[in-house]
Amino acid sequence: MSRTTRRYPAPPRFGVEEEFLVVDAATRAPVPRAAEVVAAASASLGERVSGEITTLQLETRTHACGTLGELTDQLGEARKVVADCARAAGLRVVAAGTAPVAGAVPPPMTVGPRQSRGTETFRGLHDELALCALHVHVEMPDRQRAVLVGNHLRPYLPLLLTLTANSPYWDDRDSGYASWRTTVWGRWPVAGPPPVFDSAEHYDEVVGRLLDAGALVDRATIFWDVRPSERHPTLEVRVADSALTAEDAARYAALVRALVAHLSAAVDAGEPAPHVAGELLRVAYWRAARDGLDGAGLDPRTGRLRPAAELARELLATVEPALRAHGDHDPVARWLEQLAADGTGARRQRAVVHAGGTLADVVDRLSEWTAG
Repeated sequence: MSRTTRRYPAPPRFGVEEEFLVVDAATRAPVPRAAEVVAAASASLGERVSGEITTLQLETRTHACGTLGELTDQLGEARKVVADCARAAGLRVVAAGTAPVAGAVPPPMTVGPRQSRGTETFRGLHDELALCALHVHVEMPDRQRAVLVGNHLRPYLPLLLTLTANSPYWDDRDSGYASWRTTVWGRWPVAGPPPVFDSAEHYDEVVGRLLDAGALVDRATIFWDVRPSERHPTLEVRVADSALTAEDAARYAALVRALVAHLSAAVDAGEPAPHVAGELLRVAYWRAARDGLDGAGLDPRTGRLRPAAELARELLATVEPALRAHGDHDPVARWLEQLAADGTGARRQRAVVHAGGTLADVVDRLSEWTAG
């Protein structure tokens, strides 16, 4: 079925999880005081704020939302609350995939049997675990649909990364990459793009084999960039770095929701998921992580290099009917225009240094962007 003849039902509900680094206001380095901020913020946010696996990070989450406006409000509220609580303690909260100013290595971990099993399993990989991502959940009718839509989504993952790259600095230096988080994260045994699955049962079989092989601590440590959620009736898209602003996060999430709706219609129409060679998908990830929106991206379906901005415009055209059906087209289109003009978070971070600033100045600007 062609894009123009697809029919889109009511917009699925969607939500966002955001991870943040907690940094010292004076040194700008991450510090193991996230629990203080979580405790203070929970008075307003309740279960919408929690700690992460390291004590340098915290996570906020939205409820399931029906509209882009509702999602934007919840993201903005959570960021303001955690930013205010951090400031009251002499801290800052920053949204970036990696910390520009180096913190402790290995990062201090929260305590518990699951964390201990993780350290025993992954060992030195935990030395670089202070990474922050943005996860989008899109409601699905069942796990079978989530798995099949995930198959269709695989070729788009590098482009979604291109649009959200926000981790150029690492360990007090420029990594040369737009998303160094992606490069580090790719070392895990179950990370990056997933394989193609025949069904939800096939997915469960593969995960069971990974557990038996000792590659997972539990099912929650499946780190693929798209997966059926273990906790919610959703498809979870995990490829993005933490977004600079609440508006960036919300508009990216609306784009993801539209893409999922478009691909769900393809599943309804019986269209097979496109075949993408694993080696090309890996290279497409590498190009996206290295250059972000500032360069050429590899179209994994054709194997050809094309301007990343051209690929982004093509994606907007592809999902335009779904965006319009959701009422989200204009804000998402404006967001993509802004990215083309101002750059992703990676370019905006580097602009601070190119203007004569230091990495401490980058952290200061990140804290301002984060809080809105």
